This record gives sequence, structure tokens and C-alpha cells, in this order.
Amino acid sequence: MKIFVAGATGVVGRRLVPLLVAAGHQVTGTTRRPERARTLADQRATPVVVDVMDAGALASAVAQARPDVIVHQLTDLSDEDFAANSRLRIVGTRNLVDAARAAGVETMVAQSIAWLYRPGDTPAVESDPLDPSLPPYEGVAALEQAVAEMPRGVVLRYGALYGAGTWYAPDGAIAERVRNGSLRRTPAWTSFVHADDAAAAALAALDWPAGPVNIVDDEPATSAEWLPVYCEALGIPTPGTARHAAATGRPASNARARELGWKPRIASWRTGFSQQD
Repeated sequence: MKIFVAGATGVVGRRLVPLLVAAGHQVTGTTRRPERARTLADQRATPVVVDVMDAGALASAVAQARPDVIVHQLTDLSDEDFAANSRLRIVGTRNLVDAARAAGVETMVAQSIAWLYRPGDTPAVESDPLDPSLPPYEGVAALEQAVAEMPRGVVLRYGALYGAGTWYAPDGAIAERVRNGSLRRTPAWTSFVHADDAAAAALAALDWPAGPVNIVDDEPATSAEWLPVYCEALGIPTPGTARHAAATGRPASNARARELGWKPRIASWRTGFSQQD
């Protein structure tokens, strides 16, 4: 198939493009940065330098590529600018869906997040409601609603991504927070997924039915559980326990993804944190 990957040089995109090419697909990949176009060409994809916030330029790029499927892996978190990332989810996704529909594209696979569910006592499944009180809700809700307008829109609710190039990498933002003492052990829940497994899920999702799917590993954990293992992998001291910290977040279930044939190659952060190269 012809696959148009929006955000092809991001954490998931740069892993996904080689998988798509190896599977025999013809790939067009977007980037906002001209200096990254060579990387896409080296991966045997056709690079397109375009800003998805420019609706006209994006529509032209999609129309010229004439894809069968659009894969939306757009984020804007390199500077930890959450407002910019929310704008991208709202405006960028709207532009991408409009461009897809104008070009007659029927299928979109899009990146979302798995840590927005309302609190509950059991691991969250895709039919559980999202929590509008959480800060990312506006952008995520807009993204998922827009993708649902596609004839077949698959939403991948990724867990916290780790691996090279992510915030959890040895040179990433989370490692820096541990080193400077601003991150401590708490009862807060996190569901992880290695970025390689996230890319593999995006490849598999080309054949999935419409709707959201949690893409997380097999072992959700509180930071009281995962942080010591993470620190050991980085070779840095484990921080102490935060006083009076309340339980937050909710674990997510990957049962639906497994039903569809995906399972994480790295089943748990317990082994995965040492595999971040």
C-alpha cells in the first residue's frame, strides 16, 4: 500500500518507517525540519517537508502522495511544551483528517495516550470513559473525535514510551528529574510501552478495525515499583518516597490489542529499562 506517515521522524515514526518499507509498502514521510529529510530518504521513504499546522500545504502534500492509509504520529514535546502539543493534537489532526477526506483516504491510524482514563479499581479497557479533568483531555478528545470521522479510524492509546529518544532514555527528561531530585517514589500508576513495540503496533494496526486500542506492556506499575528498577538501569541512586502522596492514574489493559494479534516484544519495563539503546 501507499502509506503517508505524518510525523515520520519522531520517536515512533522513525522506527515505523523502516518497518513499513520492509513490509513492502510505499512510504511518504513528513517532517517540519528540512535537515531531517535525508534521514527519510536513507530509509527509502519519500520525504515531504511540511508543517501540518498549514492546512493548505498539508492538503497538497496528501493529494500528491495519494495514500491508501495515513498514519498520524505527530507530537510536539521536544521542549516539554504541553500547550504546543495540545494545539498540534487539535489543529494538526483536524487538518490531517480534512486533507485525508479531501483526497479520498479511508483509513487513518493515529497516536493517542493510555493515561487519561477515569480512576477505577481495575485496569482500564477501551470502553472506559476518559477523565475530562486531566490536562491533556482537550487535545486528546479533539484528536480522537476527529479520527473517528474517518471511514476507518484506528486510535492507538500508547502507554508511556521509553527507549532511545524518549523522556525515559538515559539522556531524557525523566532521567534528569531523577538526578535533580524532583521525581520521587509515589503510588502513581504508569503503563509503559517500549517505542519499538509502539511502532510494531502501528504496523499491525493497518489491518485493525476502527476504534481505540490500548498499546501498553503487560505490567502496569506505580512509581514506587518501577523507579528503583529504572534508577538501577541508569546507575543512579533511587530517590526516597514522597510524603503523603496519593494514588493517581490508572493501569491500562492490553487485552484488546492481544485479541487483535499484537503483543509487546518487551513484556515489562523490568527488563526493558536496560534496553534503551
